[in-house]
Parts: sequence; C-alpha cells; structure tokens
Amino acid sequence: MERFAFDQQVARMAEKNLLYEVIKAFAKMDLSPERVDNVQMGYVFEELIRIGAEQSNEEAGEHFTPREVIKLMVNLLLSPESDLRRSHVVKTIYDPACGTGGMLSVSEKYIRDLNSDAHPLLFGQDWNDEAWAVCKSDMLIKGEDADNVRLGDSFTLDAFDRDQQGNRITFDYMLANPPFGVEWKQQQRFIEQEHRQLGYQGRFGAGLPRINDGSLLFLQHMLSKMRRPEDGGGRIAIVFNGSPLFTGDAGSGESNIRQWIIENDWLEAIVALPDQLFYNTGISTYIWVLTNRKEPERKGKIQLIDARHLYVKMRKSLGNRRNKIGDKDEGEPDQIGEVARIHGAFQDGETRAFKLNGQEKTLVVSKVFENRDFGYYKITVERPLRLNFQASAERIARLEDEPGFKNLATSNKKNESARLEEIEAGLRRQEQIRELLDAFGRSSGGKLYKDREEFIGELRAVERAGGVRLAASELKAVLAALGERDETAEICRDRNGNPEADAELRDTETVPLTESIEEYFKREVLPHVPDAWIDNSKTKTGYEIPLNRYFYRYEPTRPLEVIEAEIKQLEGEILALLKEVTA
Repeated sequence: MERFAFDQQVARMAEKNLLYEVIKAFAKMDLSPERVDNVQMGYVFEELIRIGAEQSNEEAGEHFTPREVIKLMVNLLLSPESDLRRSHVVKTIYDPACGTGGMLSVSEKYIRDLNSDAHPLLFGQDWNDEAWAVCKSDMLIKGEDADNVRLGDSFTLDAFDRDQQGNRITFDYMLANPPFGVEWKQQQRFIEQEHRQLGYQGRFGAGLPRINDGSLLFLQHMLSKMRRPEDGGGRIAIVFNGSPLFTGDAGSGESNIRQWIIENDWLEAIVALPDQLFYNTGISTYIWVLTNRKEPERKGKIQLIDARHLYVKMRKSLGNRRNKIGDKDEGEPDQIGEVARIHGAFQDGETRAFKLNGQEKTLVVSKVFENRDFGYYKITVERPLRLNFQASAERIARLEDEPGFKNLATSNKKNESARLEEIEAGLRRQEQIRELLDAFGRSSGGKLYKDREEFIGELRAVERAGGVRLAASELKAVLAALGERDETAEICRDRNGNPEADAELRDTETVPLTESIEEYFKREVLPHVPDAWIDNSKTKTGYEIPLNRYFYRYEPTRPLEVIEAEIKQLEGEILALLKEVTA
C-alpha cells in the first residue's frame, strides 16, 4: 500500500472533493480477480499511466507491453520446449523489468494450460513503485511467492545476483521489454566500475553501449543469468527497437556486444514486428530470441522473420497504438500462431501472401543465415602523401599560422621579466627563420620542388651557409607552410623508406567476414587507386544485423508513359474546373 501512495492519494482526492465521486464510481464496477484477470488489470493500469504521462508530458513507454506481443514472445520462447509436459516439472521464469507482471503472468498461464501439474516459479524486478506494487499484489492474490518480486534497479541493485551459498542465480526462461532509448547516466559509475573490475566475471564484460540507450545492458544482464547448458540451459525473449541491430561501428560497445552474442552462437532468431504496436511510439520493434542450447539444425545459424505485415487494425487507437497482432483467443486471425509456426519451421525463403495497397503480393517472411554473415572487417585504406614545396612569399606568409612557429614567441613562465625575456628571444628566432626562408627563396629562384628530400637537402645547405639550424618542430612548421598536395609529386617517405600516409585521402572499406580481405582489396580498391595499401594495425571486426535490408523488395516505378498520361488527365481536369470558376 505504501508503494501505491494510497493514503496520499486519498487525502488529495478528499481535499479536492473528489473522493466520494470516485468511490461511488468504483462501487458500481466488479474488479474482482474472477472478473478482471491480471492481463485486463494490466490494460487498465497502462491506460491510466498513458493518460497521466501525456498530461504531464512524460514518457509512458517504459511501463507496458501490448498483451499480444507478450503472448507472441511467450510462444516463441516456450513452444519448442518439449519437457514442459513432464509430470511436476519445475521451471523458473525471470523478468528484470517486470512492470505490472504481464510477461510473468502470460508465461505462467501458457505452462499451466500445457501441463496442469507443472510448477512455474516467477521472479521479477522493477524500479517503478506503482508497477511493482501491481505485480506484487497480483502474486499475492494468485497465491504465488510475492517475495520473488523485488523493488529496485536491476543494474545497481541486482536482487537475484547470488544465492545463500554464494552461487550465481540462473533461470530457465527470461523475458523483458526494457525501456526504448533510455539513457543509463544515473547508473553509469556503477556499471563502468563492474565492467572494468569484473569483466566477463560480471554482467557487462562484452562492452558498454552509448550512454543514451541501455537496451543492450539489459540483454547482457539476462545472459549472465542463463542456466548453464550442462544444467539444462536457458532461453531469452526480449523486445528492442531498431537501435541494437545496427547502432555502433566496428569496435564500438554495441558492435562488440553483438559480436560476443553471435560468436557464442546464442542468437536464435529475430522477429520484425508491425509498427504502431506500442502506446507511446510508432517506431519499429523487434523480438530477439536467444538460447545457449540451440537445436542441432540451428547451430551456427540465425533466423530472421519479417512479421511486419501480420497485424490487424484496432477499432480504437490507444495513444500511438493503432495496430495489433491478431490473437485467435479474441476472435482475430491467428497471427501469433502464424509467427510461431514460421519460427518453428525454420525454413529459408518461406513466403506468405499479403494484400498490400489493394494488391495480392507474395513476400518472403523467413530467411536463415550463417552467423558469420553478420560480421565484417572494417579496413583502413591508406594512400601516399605527395607534396610539392616552394619558398615563395605567399607560402612563407602561411608560416605565421603554424603552431610550431607561433608558439616560439610565447611563454608559460610566471616571473614577468623571465617571461618577457623568453618572448623576446622567440621573436628574434622567428625573424631568423623568416630571413632564412627569404634567402632560400632567392637562391632557389622560386623553384617548385616535387621531391621533399630534395627540398630539405637544399634547405639544409642554406642553413649551413647562414649559420642557422632548424629544430625538428621548426622544420615541421616550415614543411607544413611551404608544402601543398600534388598528385604528380614524389611520394613522401619516412626514415625507413616507407610511404607516409595522407590523412586527407584515408578511407575505410567494409569487407564481409566470409571474404578474404586481400582478394576484396585487389578486386575493389586497387583498380581505382593502384598506390593504396591497407593499414592492418587499424583493422577491426564488427557485427550488425541490417534486417530490413535483407527483406527489401524492389518495387519498379510505373512507366513514364502512364505517369505522363495521368498528368495530362489531371491538367485537363484542373483546366475544366478553372473554366467553371471564371465562367
């Protein structure tokens, strides 16, 4: 009751003379568990939260998941599980962002409907007081162990870390819908410390995503709690937006997490859901299914399922929610079962017929890939630095903007007289360098040098004649000011004779893991830039899952003749209307 803030709300309503009216309205409704189950009560709670959040201009998305999405997740998670029919089987189910407990309730119902003798044990944690209170109340009403629903932040206060013997707590099944695109700045210090100190012995060893989206932290948290394969293994279903699929370049935290998951062969399938399913956002969402005990035919493979067209329109919108996945229990097409059947069939290239824009179209809904198909090398392609040099008045003037030259006449000394003395010495040194370059310009007759070594050699000769020797930093500034890029110039080389790379010409290429870097380079790069080379020290491995690209279907544009005819027809209609107006 304390977490519901019940007393404060009663006092507030009484103060506004609303208490009697509210009680009178509730007295007319039957909200008993027999009449309103957890799923329906979840809808009530979620709609109230949505309305309140909209009125206060807050985000409501972190609170709830559409029930048919939960049912689909549970089907994907549990339908392959043959041992759920065993007599008195015991299974643990965990949700680290359990909200009102919808995922736990639907999972429990699925197992009990399948096997009335089964014993599903439910565990959940959530940081939101009211949502946690609803979930805990539901557990109490149904006679479940309500102590297994904990309040707190799953990242900083993991309520299911270790058991009394100090062993890591693990689960058979896990489900979650972590908040979309919510930053983890408040937990940053704790998470970074665990990542740094514990590595893979902790929860976040694979990497840390960018601060503005903690979705992949939830997934790592859940993977750390999968029951070990030798103990029966575990399965996970989690809802994400599109960001975890592809955000982050090779070497980034997100890419490293994807690499860790895929190379450990934990990712079983990803299902692309219809848009406009959620209350506070119309963005695309995806269900990831993961396990550490893949069936033999799935080992080393990942199934992608395109379920974006499997939906029915809602009779009435709820916030941004206009679509829902058909549920046969509500008299709708069995689209939940259809997605589960596509997943179970595990067929590459499986198709379904859809009516789109009034036309019947056959679309691919399932594709199966090798794990390595999602990996790539990011290689750095270098090209040689080519410069010409000239001691002209125009180029010598550019020396004034070079830091190595400008800093000669500065000082960090605190003593005023010493500081002024150092600045004065620097000004004299600058003048010496100017005179040296002027002399070089006169002696070279304004020659344009296309070989840096030749230019430096003749500059050194002028130095010796004038009794001035440029320091390394001064020479660097002179070369930067007097040099210009020139494709016809000789290659600039280091002291070992190796070509120096031109940072402005540096480029990167993405090479599939399934292909040889050398073969790709010979075929795709060298024919266009024969002097290029690969800097192998910068090569990185990355992983991304561009699901939408794999299901892209080219739609040819209409013939120009048809478009032209339509334009002429419209022009005629417009002219006819104008004549009516001006008549």
